[in-house]
Amino acid sequence: MTATRGRRKALISIAALAGLVLASCGSDSNESAATTAAAAAADTTAAAAADTTAAAAADTTAAAADTTMATADTMAAGSEALTALADECKAEGKVNLIALPDEWANYKGILQSFRDKYPGVQNPVASPDASSKEEMEAVQTLSGQADMPDNVDVSPAIAQEMVDAGLFEPYKTTVDAEVPAGLKDAANNWTAAYYGIMAIVTNTTIVENAPKTFADLAKPEYKGLVALNGDPREAGSAFAAVMAASIANGGSADDILPGIQFFADLKKSGNLGGTDVTKETVLSGETPIAIDWSYNVPGLAADLQAADLTVEVNFPADGVYGGFYGQGVVKNSPHQACSKLWLEHILSDEGALGYLEGGAVPARIVSLTERGLVTEDMKKNLPPDELLSKVSFLTPAQIAAAKDVLAAQWGPMVADA
Repeated sequence: MTATRGRRKALISIAALAGLVLASCGSDSNESAATTAAAAAADTTAAAAADTTAAAAADTTAAAADTTMATADTMAAGSEALTALADECKAEGKVNLIALPDEWANYKGILQSFRDKYPGVQNPVASPDASSKEEMEAVQTLSGQADMPDNVDVSPAIAQEMVDAGLFEPYKTTVDAEVPAGLKDAANNWTAAYYGIMAIVTNTTIVENAPKTFADLAKPEYKGLVALNGDPREAGSAFAAVMAASIANGGSADDILPGIQFFADLKKSGNLGGTDVTKETVLSGETPIAIDWSYNVPGLAADLQAADLTVEVNFPADGVYGGFYGQGVVKNSPHQACSKLWLEHILSDEGALGYLEGGAVPARIVSLTERGLVTEDMKKNLPPDELLSKVSFLTPAQIAAAKDVLAAQWGPMVADA
């Protein structure tokens, strides 16, 4: 750049000098001199423009080369870090996981891909159907023991409680830059690998006319048939259902009370039946209409079909609420390297595509799509794009406020009413 700018300055000086010399000639040659001066100026301008264009092109090429080299360096550094982490994990030989049901977001497939990728590293899952609150309690009660959880998969509300209690070991993954800010803790205590919205899953062998919206759930024909997946004060899926119902009934991210009132009315009318949803309760007909995460649908639907039962899934457009679960390394757990490696795996391309297969939206969906790794066929288990486009996530402050209202009102209005 310096040499190019110097050359351009020299050309301009020569052109100016030529103009002064020509201007001093006699009047008979003024027209010729002017013509010559104009030609010289044009040549100078063309040369300067050419130099400028060449310089710009050189700068662009250099910048592109620098970017490519930086990306390559980052990838190489990440690869080296993962290799070292994998070696440490192999020495540990195990990662203690908790609350990862096979049907939940295709964890069966994701767990198997981890075993295939890192043979010899055990990854047992304790209490597959535990709530987020129970995960946190397990971390606290098993502290210092060999079977203490190394990593958790918890709702945003419980993730914040764990942050406040100092239960996480901050860890920044090698793909952190591709995870949106709303899906990770600012201090890297946890990162959300996936998210989804609420779905209404109906065993249509028992309930012929499946409800499609939250408003439908209040119809008399569904008496005793509607179920929440847990207690919203403890379970993330139930919390999300109440928040979605609030949005469907005039509430907002800052006002969960209409959602609590909605379920209070459902209970009063007799429509709200069970408060826990499992594969067994849906198959048996105990909870034939389940409000649950969209990413629990593919596995549950497959189980119903395998049992020769029919199923219908609807994504209620009147209450679109997006929710994620955060995964993080538990502080002072027995297998720190394997916990970090597990986090890297579920956020990797392989792990992300595993979530996609299970109907969950990977946190890195934008990067995966831009790189051509996501096809329309692979998105068949996801909610419609027009609903996903409406998703926004609650802030920690909004979650905390909603939890306070739930703690104060869910008991007297619903659970104990």
